[in-house]
Amino acid sequence: MSDVVLTDSTAWKAAKPTLSVLTPFFRYDPIPLLEALDAEGAGLDGAVELVLLDDGGGDDALAEAVAAKVKALALPVRFVRLLQNEGRAKGRNRLAGAARARHLLFLDCDMLPDGSGFLAAYLEVIAQGDPPVVFGGFAAPSGPVPVDQAVAKAMALSGDCASAAARQLQPEKYVFTSNLLVRRDVFEAEAFDETFVGWGWEDVEWGIRTGKRWPLLHIDNAAIHLGLDPPGTLARKYEQSVGNFARVAARHPEIVRAFPSYRVARALRHAPLRRLWRPWLKQAALTEGAPMGARVMALKLYRAALYSDVV
Repeated sequence: MSDVVLTDSTAWKAAKPTLSVLTPFFRYDPIPLLEALDAEGAGLDGAVELVLLDDGGGDDALAEAVAAKVKALALPVRFVRLLQNEGRAKGRNRLAGAARARHLLFLDCDMLPDGSGFLAAYLEVIAQGDPPVVFGGFAAPSGPVPVDQAVAKAMALSGDCASAAARQLQPEKYVFTSNLLVRRDVFEAEAFDETFVGWGWEDVEWGIRTGKRWPLLHIDNAAIHLGLDPPGTLARKYEQSVGNFARVAARHPEIVRAFPSYRVARALRHAPLRRLWRPWLKQAALTEGAPMGARVMALKLYRAALYSDVV
């Protein structure tokens, strides 16, 4: 039995796209994103294709629902289902290999375009300058979110949800695969490093490495992050990311030293008994009813205290 199952939409075979949208998912329903992209893409005369990857999630019901949705979409779509998990970097490299356009848009499954002209804006940027790398931006939901997502929203608003002008000041820091346009020749020269395991930093490392060879352009064409994690999940992801952060810092010290997370980690490096009080920061971040600003600060300090072990 093959470890890969392919499902194509009717329009897939004949399409000659300008832009390939690449979306991996793992036990998360991508159908709302597919519907939003199809609603806009159907009017773009075949310029956009979608390539989806189920990275070994093992959820048969979800995979069957996605396959059925793919067959019903007007856009050219290929759905690649893996029966074994490959991980974030390797999975995205596989997506790129399945795409056919000159420009690749990495768009996470828990994102949603922040406006009706999302794909058209990228096609316009491509037509105007054929850019090597473009990051469109990251937005948090504008309305109220569930209580367990409030800390993640506040974290995003305090850092990741920056304007293009602000991001351009430190362009490598804000290269996330949540909404990232890459020209094919650039990606073929600099793919994601598959030695990164667990969560985090493989996209930033890619951005730093790629930014040494090509300009990194930031524009205001945001996607909204719907899959905001509870604070406990965020804390676990930070715990998993320590090794990846150490790898990025070792490879690109001249860039990473300017990151706030690095500077705070260095400041905490010689703090007495930090491994004893570090869990208190985590507990403060998880404490419902505590002031939101205090919870966000505690979670940021907890991340920096974890990273202080490796800087």
